[in-house]
Amino acid sequence: MTAPLSTLAAPPAAPLAIGPHTVQPPVVLAPMAGITNAPFRTLCREFAEGVRGFGGRPPMDAARRGKGLFVSEMITTRALVERNEKTMQLIHFDATETPRSIQLYGVDPVTVGKAVRMIVDEDLADHIDLNFGCPVPKVTRRGGGSALPYKRPLLRAILREAVSNAGDLPVTMKMRKGIDDDHLTYLDAGRIAVEAGVTAIALHGRTAAQHYGGTADWDAIARLKEHVPEIPVLGNGDIWSADDALRMVRETGCDGVVVGRGCLGRPWLFGDLVAAFEGRGEAARPTLREVAGVMRRHAELLGEWIGDEARGVIDFRKHVAWYLKGFSVGSQLRKQLAITSSLAELDGLMAGLDLDQPWPDGADGPRGRTSGNNRVVLPDGWLKDPYDCAGIGADAELDTSGG
Repeated sequence: MTAPLSTLAAPPAAPLAIGPHTVQPPVVLAPMAGITNAPFRTLCREFAEGVRGFGGRPPMDAARRGKGLFVSEMITTRALVERNEKTMQLIHFDATETPRSIQLYGVDPVTVGKAVRMIVDEDLADHIDLNFGCPVPKVTRRGGGSALPYKRPLLRAILREAVSNAGDLPVTMKMRKGIDDDHLTYLDAGRIAVEAGVTAIALHGRTAAQHYGGTADWDAIARLKEHVPEIPVLGNGDIWSADDALRMVRETGCDGVVVGRGCLGRPWLFGDLVAAFEGRGEAARPTLREVAGVMRRHAELLGEWIGDEARGVIDFRKHVAWYLKGFSVGSQLRKQLAITSSLAELDGLMAGLDLDQPWPDGADGPRGRTSGNNRVVLPDGWLKDPYDCAGIGADAELDTSGG
């Protein structure tokens, strides 16, 4: 089932250039640890490209292939250089994924440089994104993610190492406004990025202290766009629908949008985004039966990717509540779905749902983490001097990737 989008006109369809790659329409799947693995990227791409719809609809015109950009979950540079087994699985791309996009996290310039050189030498990806936006304690307590841009010299050194080792591969970065309202860094970081040769910047309009609470500051995205007119700026934060994406572009002047929590349990949002940016008035409003079909495929893909059906279904459990938001399911059945461990068990439980339910009014809106967290865990003395980078080295790198 589809419904018309709002009467908001689509923005000009200016192609988004990420180095040699044209991203049209300019929509990007945000890297999310434990979420944007190969199976989830496959689902989002299929809806964006019209390859697979609800209920096994036939493929659409091949002209829709290659829509958007779909980024891997976070890859730690140390784990990549050390060829950690889990990390090597996470960087595997399906043959149909083009361009292949990897997000790297690191705090040591030398290790970041080695990881980028490895990607280039072994042809592991076509695009590298650098993570300076993650607010979780295990990352910020080591000076990484959204904590790192506060140390301007360290940010500059990492970006230079990445760009100089990337060769022809474009390097982009994703960041937040800063650590908190008293330590905003995004404008300085944007200028440093331009000077280092970064191809594009994505800004999540929140500070690290906000985590995912409150409202994203789209005005900050507009200010960054004005501050670094030399390169594309992408906006991120509070995009729950295709209308939100169009409104962000219109209000901020950004060159594209990055969608994270908005596609949790809603991989078909990328079909809506493609339709909106191409001026076609259609938005998915699937029945529960259609949603159940996507859930089944998601779980199946995870099992195939992991190589173990039970582990795939177990990994899928985290997605169940997002898919079922707004539908009348019942607390007992929800609990049972959250402890499934086989496709047969999943099928049996979903068969007991009222699958003819239409798309409910309460199904849209925020999903995933929405609470704020005013405490940012930082290394001792981190805020004393933005130019003092002593004590940050290879030992500060995480040794695992993803979630």
